[in-house]
Amino acid sequence: LPAINLKPLNQSFGRLDALARIETALSHLPGQFALTSSFGIDAAVSLHLFNEVAPGLPVILIDTGYLFKETYQYVETLTERLKLNLKIYQSPVSAARFEALHGQLWQQGLSGIEQYNQWRKVEPLEAAFNALNINSWFTGVRRSQSATRKQLPWVAIKNGRHKVHPLLDWTDRDMYQYLKQHGLPQHPLFERGYLTVGDTHSTRSIHEVTDPEQLRFFGLKRECGIHE
Repeated sequence: LPAINLKPLNQSFGRLDALARIETALSHLPGQFALTSSFGIDAAVSLHLFNEVAPGLPVILIDTGYLFKETYQYVETLTERLKLNLKIYQSPVSAARFEALHGQLWQQGLSGIEQYNQWRKVEPLEAAFNALNINSWFTGVRRSQSATRKQLPWVAIKNGRHKVHPLLDWTDRDMYQYLKQHGLPQHPLFERGYLTVGDTHSTRSIHEVTDPEQLRFFGLKRECGIHE
């Protein structure tokens, strides 16, 4: 990758709105570009924003084989409604074969979860980036989502690619207002108390936990490996 001084970008992003951040990144960083989405609770916000600026931008979904059926349905709803250029990537090892060979790794403590995430999420994402020749990618990550995200910069280098977080300073209220303003649907599980949605085996609703940090991965960790 060409060496780009990210300091001016990071200094200017705080003064821009989300659309201007996306436009600035598209004009200053090397393509090809993509947006990654887990099609979580507020996914429609970043997908709609990008459609305003860069319709047809590849949207990468990593299918672990363990997503909620409501997530798969939400993917279809948003893809159709926003005419997304959706690219789905997954491990070449099926979920059934994976469990036969390795057992339910997510039940095997922190190291098991991290190995699971590496094989089912991180490696398929890397394969997606290589297949699509991606040099810069956008995410919908926000600082208010977890303690681990509070220190993230607007633009960073991760594994040799530029990673951009145009919604970093958005609050839950900002997200909700954007959804309402544009008549966008939230993930169907939101109404059932899910504030975050990942895999069926390691996501809990607010009714099942005593601390919000336990909503994912049994409280052992918050990140799936893609944003660490």
